[in-house]
Amino acid sequence: MRGAILAFAAGILFLQWQAVLPGRAAVSACLVLGLGGLFLAPRRAGMVSRGVLLCACALLGFAWAAWRAECRLADQLPRDWEVRDIQLSGVVAALPQRFERGERFAFDVESVTTPGARVPRRILLSWYRAWDDAGENEDAAGKEENAARNLRPGERWRFTVRLKRPHGNANPHGFDYEAWLLERGFRATGTVRARDEAARLDEFVWRPGYAVERMRDALRQRFRATLPEAPYAGVLIALAIGDQRAIPGAQWEMFRRTGITHLISISGLHVTMLAALCAVLANALWRRGERLMLWLPAQKAAVAIGWLAALAYTVLAGFEVPAQRTLYMLSVVVLALCSGRNLGVIRTLLLALLAVLIFDPWAVLAVGFWLSFGAVAVLFFVGAARVGENPRETEGARRWQAGLRQWGAAQWAVTLGGLPLLLLFFQQFSLVSPLANAVAIPVVSFAVTPLALIYVLIPWPPVLHFDHWLLARLMDLLGWLADWPVWQQPAPPSWSVPLALAGVIWLLLPRGFPARWLGLCLLAPMLAMPPARPPPGEAWVDVLDVGQGLAVLVRTAEHALLYDTGPRYGGESNAGQRIVVPFLRAVGVARLDALVVSHRDKDHAGGMEAVRAHGAVARFLTSIAGIGAEPCVAGQSWEWDGVRFAILHPLESDYVDRAKQPNSMSCVLRVWNDGGGVLLAGDVEARDERVLTARAGGQLRNDVLVVPHHGGRGSSSPVFVAAVAPRNAVFSAGYRNGFGHPRAEVLERYAASRQWRTDRDGAVRVILGAETRISVWRAERPRYWHDGEVFQPEVRHYFTSD
Repeated sequence: MRGAILAFAAGILFLQWQAVLPGRAAVSACLVLGLGGLFLAPRRAGMVSRGVLLCACALLGFAWAAWRAECRLADQLPRDWEVRDIQLSGVVAALPQRFERGERFAFDVESVTTPGARVPRRILLSWYRAWDDAGENEDAAGKEENAARNLRPGERWRFTVRLKRPHGNANPHGFDYEAWLLERGFRATGTVRARDEAARLDEFVWRPGYAVERMRDALRQRFRATLPEAPYAGVLIALAIGDQRAIPGAQWEMFRRTGITHLISISGLHVTMLAALCAVLANALWRRGERLMLWLPAQKAAVAIGWLAALAYTVLAGFEVPAQRTLYMLSVVVLALCSGRNLGVIRTLLLALLAVLIFDPWAVLAVGFWLSFGAVAVLFFVGAARVGENPRETEGARRWQAGLRQWGAAQWAVTLGGLPLLLLFFQQFSLVSPLANAVAIPVVSFAVTPLALIYVLIPWPPVLHFDHWLLARLMDLLGWLADWPVWQQPAPPSWSVPLALAGVIWLLLPRGFPARWLGLCLLAPMLAMPPARPPPGEAWVDVLDVGQGLAVLVRTAEHALLYDTGPRYGGESNAGQRIVVPFLRAVGVARLDALVVSHRDKDHAGGMEAVRAHGAVARFLTSIAGIGAEPCVAGQSWEWDGVRFAILHPLESDYVDRAKQPNSMSCVLRVWNDGGGVLLAGDVEARDERVLTARAGGQLRNDVLVVPHHGGRGSSSPVFVAAVAPRNAVFSAGYRNGFGHPRAEVLERYAASRQWRTDRDGAVRVILGAETRISVWRAERPRYWHDGEVFQPEVRHYFTSD
C-alpha cells in the first residue's frame, strides 16, 4: 500500500509540472489503464505485478489531478469581459482582510445582472476606501460610507465590479500567485466600483461555511476589542483563528530570522497538542463514570473526543494544509484504534498524504505541504531508527534526562531535515533556529496557544492580557536572537537536492552506524556550489516582472548593478521586498557594486529601502535629491569585466532647473560590449528624448531598448525610436494596468522591433555576448494554469543557468 500511495502522489505531481492539460481522450485512457492495472495486478505475483500496480496508481493520480484541474479551469472569466463594469450579487465567503487602502475578501457569486456577462463562481475582490480607487483624498461622504459598510462574512451584497483573469508576476525563484489562486478556487480577481451602487441585501445567508466564518469574524473582533493597542495581538489572533494578516512585517522578519515562522500558523503541532490535552482530560473524567465505562472504554472515548477537538480547531483555523494533514492522521489513528488495528506510523502518514491529495491535488504546489510532511516524516524516521537503542540506559536514567535527550534529538532531526527544503525554497536558514524553537515551541504550544483558546471559550479579558504578557516576554528573547546572523546562499542546483536529502537520511541514522559523516559529503554540493555568473566580456541583463514599474539587474563576471527597484504596492509591501531581494539572494548577489534609481516616482523607487537593507551598496547613483546619494550625470562611465557602462542623461545643469519634472530627470544608462548593447531609459519624456537624441547621437543605437515610461504615449517619440533603432523592445508594465500601458500607438512605433512584455512573458533576460540573445521566464517554465498568450522565443532557454 505504501508504494501505491507514493505512486498516486507522483502522478499528481507530474500533472502539476505540465505546460498544458492533457485532452479528455488522454485522461480517459489513463483512467482506463489505471483501473485495469489496479484490478489485474493482484492476480500475478512478483516484481512485474508490483510494477504494474505502481504504474496503475500513478496513472490514476495523473487522471484524478487532470480531471480536477479541467473542472476548475472551466470556470473562468471570458477575456472579453476583463476590466469591464459588471453588476453582480453574492455572499462574502470568508474573513475580509484589511490592508492600507481598503479590504480584500472572497466573494461567492450568486447572480449576474449585466447582460451577456459570465463570471466565475468564486472571485477575490478588493474594495478600496470610498474616496477613490487610488486611496487618495478622503471626503465626508467617503468617511460615512467607510463606517457604514463594515463587511462581515455571510452577508449578501450587490456590487459593480471590474474583474481580471488570474495573473501574477512571473520571475525565477519567485512566488507563483496564479497557482495560489488556483488552489484556493479564485478564478478572477477585481475591484468594487461605484460606491453608490454597492448595497447590502441580507445581513446573513445561512450555510455551515458562512456560519464558521462569521464566528471567526466575531472572535477576531473580540480579540481586537480586548487588546486594541497591544503589539502582539495579531499573533494571538493567528494562533486562535488562523488569521495572520494583522501581524506587521517587522514581526514576520523576526520570526523568519529566528526560524519560528511555522509556530505562528496553526500547524500540526498545535492541532496535535490540543487533541492530546482534550484526550487526557476526557480520559480522566470518563473513568469517573461507571456507566460511561460500560458503554464505551475510556481510551476510545478519549481518542474520539480528542479527534473532535482537533476537527473543531482545524475548522476554526480556516482548514489550512498543515492542520488538514494532522487531522487526517488523527482520523486514521482513531479509525485504527476503533477497529483494533495498528497501522504503524509510516502507513498513517501516507494515508494522511492520500487524503490531502484527494481533497486538494494542488497542495503539492505549496511550500508548506513539503515542509509539513517532511518534518513529520523526519520525526517518524528518527523515532523508528532509535527504537530499542540502549534500553537499559534509558530505563536507568532520570526521566527529565531522557526527555531532554529526546527533545534534543527531535530538534536536531527537524532542523537538519528541513535544511535542504529551506535552502531550495528560500535560500536562507536561521542559525539560531534550534535554540529559538527549543524555547518557543513549549511556550507557544503549551501556554500561549491554550490560553488563547481558553479565551475563545471563556471571554474573560484577564486571561488574554496575561497571555499577551507571556508572549511579549518570549518576543523579547526572540528579538535578541534575531540579531544573530542568518545563513544565506544562492539557490542550489536542482541535482544537488536529492543528494542533500540522501545526506540528511544518512546523518540521521542511529548511533553506531558506520561512516555517518559521509552524509556531510552529500550535503556539501548544496552548501558550497558557487552561483552561475557570466564569463568575462559578457553581461546578463534581467528585466524582472514587478508589475507596473521597473527593476533591472545587470551582472558581469565579478560585478552587479541594479537599475530601479520596482513599485511600492501599498503599506509595507513593495517590489524590493517581494521580488527584487529574493531574486538577488537566489542568484547569489549579496552586494551591489552599483545601485541606480532613475527618479523618485514610486513605481521605480518603491523598493529602494528594502534593497539597501539587503546588503552593501558600493555606489548609489540617482536623480533624487536629499538622500545622500551621488547624482547621476551625463558623462559618467566605467568598465567592469569587459562590459562598459555610461550615463547619458540628465545633464548637471538639469539639477539647477527646479521646474523639471521627475520623469525628465530619469537617469538613462547604456550597457554594452563588442556584441551589442542595452539602453535603460527610465521614464524620460518626449521633449527629453529629442534633446538626448541631438546630444548623444550614435550612443543611443542599441540592440535592446527597455522602453521608456512602460510604453506610455508621452514617451517613445518617433525621433527617439529611429535613433535607437532597437531590434528588441522590452516593455515593463503591469497586467491590465489602469494606465493602458503599453499604448497601442506606442506599440505601432516599435513595429520593426521584436517586442517583449513582462505582463505577458514574465521576466525577460538579455544576454550580451558575442551576439545578443533573449529568453523569457513564462516560456522557460510554463504551467497549465498560467494565463495569457506566451510569446515562445526561438532561442534556447538561459534561465536554467541560475
